[in-house]
Amino acid sequence: MALTVLGVIPARLASSRLPRKVLREIAGKPMVVHVYERAQAARRLTDLLVATDSDEVIDVCRSHHVPAVMTSPDHPSGTDRVWEVAQGRVADIYVGIQGDEPLLTPGHIDLLVTPFIRRPETQVTTLKIRATPEEVASPHSPKVVCDALGQALYFSRHPIPFDRDGRGVVHYKHIGLYAYHRHALDAFHRMPPSTLELTEGLEQLRFLEHGIPIVVSETTEAQIGVDTEEDLRAVEALLARRSS
Repeated sequence: MALTVLGVIPARLASSRLPRKVLREIAGKPMVVHVYERAQAARRLTDLLVATDSDEVIDVCRSHHVPAVMTSPDHPSGTDRVWEVAQGRVADIYVGIQGDEPLLTPGHIDLLVTPFIRRPETQVTTLKIRATPEEVASPHSPKVVCDALGQALYFSRHPIPFDRDGRGVVHYKHIGLYAYHRHALDAFHRMPPSTLELTEGLEQLRFLEHGIPIVVSETTEAQIGVDTEEDLRAVEALLARRSS
């Protein structure tokens, strides 16, 4: 039986590092619209919508024919916002797609969903990519280490693993896209923020600290999560080159 897969784009309007970033224009369209259009090309998704806490985002989405729903302004994370959507929309798998990832590709979503097909016991999936030296050193680029089965051992803003003997270890950057079974979403929302989650400022550690495994697939398709004006300019330049 085919899985039903609902894509949810959490799009909170408030942002401390780049104000109103989901509505910032890139090549003439709001960023959240770019994200929706790129996710819409993914054949693995049965349906797709934006989940926001802002009437303004709702209005912008409607003007671009993007389905959007209002969710609570009190959610501390995108995962909690996906959970609220799941209370009224039944699906086998929920894919959380950040509203500040305008370089998303269908390949990213395929990699997120495939483990649920191949390994029915899968509860949560995410992605990794080889980190550049700059990303390894940056606390703004979370890193991940995995076990031999491809499951996450730990996520950190610190460079992990530590290359004690200078062997030239490969570091992987975590890409903040996720897919969840409904029961994993329910468990996340039910559990209080964990000690490691609060220490690192990384919500996915709540799953690991409570014994919920995360399957991590490797991608070679780079992403630029837009958190700063510099990121926004980099994405604009890249999209301009692709369209020329």
